[in-house]
Amino acid sequence: MKWVTIISFIFLVNSATSRNLQRVARDADHKSEIAHRYNDLKEETFKAVTMITFAQYLQRCSYNRLSELTKIIVDLAQQCVANEDAPECTKSLPTIFLDKICQVEKLRDSYGAMADCCSKTDPERNECFLSFKVPQPDFVQPYQRPATDVICQEYHDNRVLLLGDFIYSVARRNPFLYAPTILSLAADYEHALQSCCKETDIGTCLDEKAILIKERAKRVSVKQQYSCGILQKFGERTFKADKLALLSQKYPRAPLPEIIKILGDIKGIYKECCEGDMVECMDDRAELMTYMCSKQEVFSSKIKDCCEKPVVERSSCIIEADFDDKPQDLPSLVEKYINDKEVCKSFEADHDAFLSEFVYEYSRRHPEFSTQLILRVTKGYETLLEKCCKTDNPADCYGNAVEELNNHIKETQDVVKTNCDLLNTHGEQDFLKAILIRYTKKMPQVSTDTLLEIGKKMTGVGTKCCQLPEDKRLPCSEGYLSIVIQDMCRRQETTPINDNVSHCCSDSYAYRRPCFTAMGVDTKYVPPPFDPEMFNFDEKLCTASPAERETGQMKLLVNLIKRKPQMTEEQIKTIADGFTAMVEKCCKQSDIETCFGEE
Repeated sequence: MKWVTIISFIFLVNSATSRNLQRVARDADHKSEIAHRYNDLKEETFKAVTMITFAQYLQRCSYNRLSELTKIIVDLAQQCVANEDAPECTKSLPTIFLDKICQVEKLRDSYGAMADCCSKTDPERNECFLSFKVPQPDFVQPYQRPATDVICQEYHDNRVLLLGDFIYSVARRNPFLYAPTILSLAADYEHALQSCCKETDIGTCLDEKAILIKERAKRVSVKQQYSCGILQKFGERTFKADKLALLSQKYPRAPLPEIIKILGDIKGIYKECCEGDMVECMDDRAELMTYMCSKQEVFSSKIKDCCEKPVVERSSCIIEADFDDKPQDLPSLVEKYINDKEVCKSFEADHDAFLSEFVYEYSRRHPEFSTQLILRVTKGYETLLEKCCKTDNPADCYGNAVEELNNHIKETQDVVKTNCDLLNTHGEQDFLKAILIRYTKKMPQVSTDTLLEIGKKMTGVGTKCCQLPEDKRLPCSEGYLSIVIQDMCRRQETTPINDNVSHCCSDSYAYRRPCFTAMGVDTKYVPPPFDPEMFNFDEKLCTASPAERETGQMKLLVNLIKRKPQMTEEQIKTIADGFTAMVEKCCKQSDIETCFGEE
């Protein structure tokens, strides 16, 4: 089966209209989920997302084999449209897909222990399959576009085949990337081809566009995996609270009932996407965006251009759109949430609804805060009310609520200011050294290479966020730091680090970053014995590039602290300066290795 028949719809984005993805009128209940999704998405989009689903589960499968599986699913969908009572039609979509995967010949030969997942029942079977997905696998090469001298002709003659190969490659290499995003990236690639094929230097033009597409793919992928991690680790309540804060910041003019409505939809969509159910993920996200575009005046003045885009590009555009301008006449919250004598009555009558409204009202007034900070403020307010509403005079008890809640804000603002001042004053290398010193003392059990990787990621956050305007720094910094911490905590689950890290990772989503910031030296840590090889330098150090030499110094620094976590800043500085002086001295000598040995 050719790609022409699989994905021809997707690349007609310039002529596509929103009605192609709008849901058809239907009853609330559907006998056949596969029939209902097929009717919603229409044949070609259904085929494309089916192919993406299989490519993400069966990453070693050839394009032709996946095409055969896709045809089986599409044929079944068409049968179910004709007769919803037909065999298999009443099964859930995930069950249908996994059943077909488990029927693949010689599955164990290609995938080994993954075949054992087939002996499990759903949803454990799907969880098992998800655990075998490999991001950026070595056995799948990155997408290679055709040579510059033929690519434009190939695009002209075999447009769908060319773009289909792109989708197939991206899906296999990025098994957790949501299907709507993959189709959106394919649209970006097509726009790049349309633009660059008019230029004289096609290769350079495409190289520049490719960098932007790869950056966007990586940025979106990291955020999507982060959201799935939060949903899985902390559950729906925390996930919804975090998204409620973000939606209220982004759409501050929208009334709370509308925010709550799309919040419920978003939670369901993320659940589908995170569980690999890409057909339902695609369909439900398209429906949500259609709904929001039908109520632009309610949600945001910033999504008008997005809503005019073809459906394949619309959802990514809306998700990445700027926050709307907040209303100018919003009253102070002090009157309603502190001065009002009925506060405890409202709080006790419907605890969750009261706090949801507080998150909404607080968030829409503070786009300059991170969602995690907003949740800390909310938790502080909740704790205060739980204590004060049990007293004889609650108003007196929570009368200083503003000062208490401001402590959360000041802590976060101080952390951002301190780190940005350090970065801006001393530069990236000294900032990285400071991060490495801090985190090696907090978790000396982590490998030197991993600590260096974490340090570089945190330095990257500083470089990205500290140059932003004041009102953007805090949400940028804590938002991206939370992603770095989430990655650290994911590793902690499979390779436990220490009790302090375990506590910070599991205790509270909102307090994770402050918990890591406040974490001290691991007092239970027993340093490894002295290893002379750690100081075994040779002439390679002299021929190394400045970057390699800097990395060598950083690794030495980490290894020293691992052996003596109680080292003072002064001792560390003395050793670092000594290392630099030693390299400068010995690299000028005729017998370099003897000099290093003596030093």
